[in-house]
Amino acid sequence: MPAPSIRARVRAEMIAEIKAVARRHLATDGANLSLRAVAREMGMVSSAVYRYFPSRDELLTALIIEAYDALGAAVEAADTDHDPADLRGRWTACCRAARHWALAHPAEYALLYGSPVPGYSAPADTVGPAQRPPAALVGILHDGLASGRLSAPPDELPEPLRTDLAEVGAALQTRMPEALLARGMAGWTQLFGLISFEIFGRINNALPHRDDYFDHQITLMADLIGLP
Repeated sequence: MPAPSIRARVRAEMIAEIKAVARRHLATDGANLSLRAVAREMGMVSSAVYRYFPSRDELLTALIIEAYDALGAAVEAADTDHDPADLRGRWTACCRAARHWALAHPAEYALLYGSPVPGYSAPADTVGPAQRPPAALVGILHDGLASGRLSAPPDELPEPLRTDLAEVGAALQTRMPEALLARGMAGWTQLFGLISFEIFGRINNALPHRDDYFDHQITLMADLIGLP
């Protein structure tokens, strides 16, 4: 494969710098990004930035995809560091990795899981990266079923929910009992509820032993899912 041209390298460097400046703005201004403000910090006219990102929404999409991929990579790395047969250890590692990434990148986490950005509608390009973190949990459940270490709970789901969960499983490219997927999703939503309460200051005046509280909660979720 031929090396990228000088023009292509310069363009890639400019895109990386624009995104780096935009991430700094996320930390101070939230998702209220302004391409003009980014251009001003870079010492450029705004029309120059528009050559790389024609709109604020395109820049937001690039940051969202990059953040989902970074979070997904952190969770996947934690998962693969454990014995595949240690289902509970994998679950614990994935949850801790998600929290550690969020605490290290609170602005990016807020962009992904905070309040929706007014006027912004995420395109289909974000769907694949967004599925990486929950897909790691689904992989744990799938491996548990395949090995016989994990059993599906009784199916007491209302029919409309069972249909919805079947569609979720198809989107995540997995086949498993909907009742088990429902418990897995409960664990995953609980995980991000825990992280969000911590990131957004909802427990600032309570629960000073955050690590212990977090581990206790994800253990409860592992019990609910049925991880041995």
